[in-house]
Amino acid sequence: MASASLQFFAFILALFGVLGAITATLLPNWKVNADVGSNIITAITQMQGLWMDCTWYSTGMFSCTLKYSVLSLPVYIQAARTTMVLSCILSALGVCIATVGMKCTKLGGDADSKSHACFAGGACFLLAGIFGLVPTSWYTREIISNFLDQNIPESSKQEPGGAVYTGFISAAFLLIAGVIFCTSCVKKQQGAWMYPPKHYPANEQESNAGYSLKDYV
Repeated sequence: MASASLQFFAFILALFGVLGAITATLLPNWKVNADVGSNIITAITQMQGLWMDCTWYSTGMFSCTLKYSVLSLPVYIQAARTTMVLSCILSALGVCIATVGMKCTKLGGDADSKSHACFAGGACFLLAGIFGLVPTSWYTREIISNFLDQNIPESSKQEPGGAVYTGFISAAFLLIAGVIFCTSCVKKQQGAWMYPPKHYPANEQESNAGYSLKDYV
């Protein structure tokens, strides 16, 4: 019962991780202009995302421009696009597989099939978490290095936006869910691996039965 409750808790974390990964991928605020120096009071807020760049004006107007050219983008943005999309796909696939392998569901057939499905779902969550953690870390590193660069003017410096933090949190949720699912399946099969059932040949059983009968004759 405790294991089933733990799997259900991990499944809830995985759902939050999937929603967070999709939200972080689509949000345009991976970068925001930093309020430093003489740029503390500004009427324009500029944001950059993986797919579009947006500008917010103090009058309430909001305009965005899509990034159509892929080859003109920096390498870390191209890598972030690819890995975040893979994270969304793997996490969604993990949710479908984990639903079959969970103990509280009646899907998946026998116990061995559900155990394998549970482990496969956990592996998908782990891979999705890694694919979500790599681009957010790389993107944050680029932002910090540009922020500390003295050759870049103060008005052009930027800082991590809400999408980066959303990506970190969703990656952490997916990693925790993956670890819980994988360990719960390993613990279930550990006893079967350490103490396999013993099978005796039919001839040996018949010979033992015959020997016991002779003793009593």
